[in-house]
Amino acid sequence: MNSLEVRMRSVGPWPMNSYVVVCPETATSLLIDPGADPEALEQMLAGTKPMAIFLTHTHPDHVGVLAEMQRRLQVPLLAHPGPHFQGLDLGATTSIADGQIVHVGAQQLIAQYAPGHIDDMICLHDIQAGVAIVGDTAFAGGPGKTRSPEAFRITLTTLRTVVLPWPDQTQCYPGHGPSFRLGDLREQIEAFVARDHGDFFGDATWE
Repeated sequence: MNSLEVRMRSVGPWPMNSYVVVCPETATSLLIDPGADPEALEQMLAGTKPMAIFLTHTHPDHVGVLAEMQRRLQVPLLAHPGPHFQGLDLGATTSIADGQIVHVGAQQLIAQYAPGHIDDMICLHDIQAGVAIVGDTAFAGGPGKTRSPEAFRITLTTLRTVVLPWPDQTQCYPGHGPSFRLGDLREQIEAFVARDHGDFFGDATWE
């Protein structure tokens, strides 16, 4: 079903997932979250024409070799306008707005602002291919860690208004761990969002 090719490597000491999405018609590619291991990232890009680097967010594990990959690829950087983690200066960046279309060859991905885990989180969703790159917004086991009750409440809103409206067949590719089909977790996520969590924040599971 997928008309968009998704390549993944688990890199770095945490580890985290770096992705390359490829348009099969044009071999144009987008590198997402260059966290570590430039050689592995270059291998993922093999046989493609990189058009940009995209950041789901600016936590250190997701941008560890950003400068090196910018040097190697000489392509634009696409990211949320910020502010970024600990005031990180990304330099020359093309700011991506909520709802903006990111073209990868003949493919169109919608950028969707998804705060909670961090203020500059963006998901990329290709509804026709049934693919979503979700960063640390959601994992197979639960939502991304939050650092305040307010951030947790924002995460609940993001799950309700951004993630849950996607079709059941959407394959979600997170920043850590395995991908998951949204429909397989929908009931758990809906129940999680509906619960009264009080002033909770931190690590959580869908259960």
